[in-house]
Amino acid sequence: MTRSVLFDTETTGIDPLSGDRVIEIAALELIRDLPTGKYFHKIIDPERDVPEDATRIHGFTRGDLIGKPRFSDIVDDLLAFIGDDPLVAHNAAFDFGFLNAEFGRLRMKPLAPARMVDTLTMARAKFPGLPNSLDALCRRFAIDLSERTTHNALLDCKLLAQVYIELTGGRQRGFLLAADGHSTSHFSYTRSETRTAVLIVPTQEQMAAHLAFTAKLKDPVWALP
Repeated sequence: MTRSVLFDTETTGIDPLSGDRVIEIAALELIRDLPTGKYFHKIIDPERDVPEDATRIHGFTRGDLIGKPRFSDIVDDLLAFIGDDPLVAHNAAFDFGFLNAEFGRLRMKPLAPARMVDTLTMARAKFPGLPNSLDALCRRFAIDLSERTTHNALLDCKLLAQVYIELTGGRQRGFLLAADGHSTSHFSYTRSETRTAVLIVPTQEQMAAHLAFTAKLKDPVWALP
């Protein structure tokens, strides 16, 4: 099983070194680069004001955040969710910088740069010279943006998960086989239409043929877990 975590933050500004803080964090669990349905989401009291420029981006005011848990209150649950797995984000250096600043305030170990998977870097390599913001990539891949009226960490994670699937090879990779022969794919992503997942149950002969085929491959994507 190859696990990673896709995440996004919303903040009070753009510079954690000048005192800007995290106000929202969301994370989705990925297995073989596909969402499992497990997620982490918290809105956080930054213990400071929220500038109007930031409010125009994400919609949060200081009043919205008073009484929410502080970062120190949620950090243990966050670390338990992300584990030691690779961390996927769009413009990942920004989000890593903010989380590491929060960890630093608590005298905790920062996230290792080696864990960073940056979808912005991936997109720039795939589409050099073109706009590669999350909105631009969603439009390029015909992913529905109608709910994205403001930046929202959880919604942005769900959108980025669809973009990430496209950047890493497309949705045909979503068909995974479990040891009992049932499909483990629980997700049907929509572009402009609704798709319904269909359960595929292979026969014993098909399973045997599959095992014989993947045994000949080096680190096969289609191997049984």
